[in-house]
Amino acid sequence: MQRNQTYELYFIIKGISDDPSLQFLIFLLVLLMYLITLCGNITILFACRDPNLHTPMYFFLGNLSIVDICCSTVSLHKILINYISGNKMVSFLACMSQMFMFGSFQGLELFILTAMSYDRYVAICMPLRYHMVMNIRVCAIMASVCWVLAFVQNIPPVGMVYNLTCYFSIEINHFFCDIIPVIQISCNDTSVVEMLFFIEGFFPILVTPLVLTFIPYIFIISAILKIRSASGRRKAFYTCSSHITVVILLSTTLFSQYLTPNISSTLEAKKCFALFNTAAVPMLNPLIYSLKNKDVKKALKRCMAKVK
Repeated sequence: MQRNQTYELYFIIKGISDDPSLQFLIFLLVLLMYLITLCGNITILFACRDPNLHTPMYFFLGNLSIVDICCSTVSLHKILINYISGNKMVSFLACMSQMFMFGSFQGLELFILTAMSYDRYVAICMPLRYHMVMNIRVCAIMASVCWVLAFVQNIPPVGMVYNLTCYFSIEINHFFCDIIPVIQISCNDTSVVEMLFFIEGFFPILVTPLVLTFIPYIFIISAILKIRSASGRRKAFYTCSSHITVVILLSTTLFSQYLTPNISSTLEAKKCFALFNTAAVPMLNPLIYSLKNKDVKKALKRCMAKVK
């Protein structure tokens, strides 16, 4: 199918499963996970209003909560809308927009997590200089760089997909417009865009943030081991364990989703990884990071008291 200059092409989103008996169950599961994601991350943002949480760590956690909400909304809304309306069609421009926004928010999440590792490094390795080094200006600059870089890096691959002119099918074997499934149905030569996506996805988006995240932890672990009190070591490890858990969880699912061979036997598995990445990870982040934190619980009580 040729795409003309009026961009009237549309795609059909296949979804997670073709089994009609599973559609309602999938809808309920996704809706439940999405609502938990919204509630958890909005709660974190609500708690971050408390003056006692106006610290660099919670500043970046607030950014992460915004990213999680946006990423889940961008990727999961089509599943919910498709089930309610029964219409699985999406226009070409809407598909490209979803692809760009989702890829940008995924990259942004990794960049924010990288910035958070340096916050933890300064907090543990340079505690006396923490508030001087991680001041408001530095945090704002770091967050701004993360946001700008995440959206800029996604322009080249999405721009190349946008310029593909021929598709042998209009059915996308996924539950949203992701770049790999769209490339797979194009009858153009996609070797260049695939290579660009792999190189850009493997190095600047996945490997570089991971390396920049784990380098500070070499110094953090060394500093923690030098702490004399067992309670001090436990508290420091507890602070870092949440961050490391989220980084490993996200990077593992992204690697499985995008950087494994695109053969037919792995396509359904990739959709499962994508669902876990877009629904489960944003849902778990507030639980892993903050909602079990005593400071957050106290802040929520104070905020609720003010509302009453």
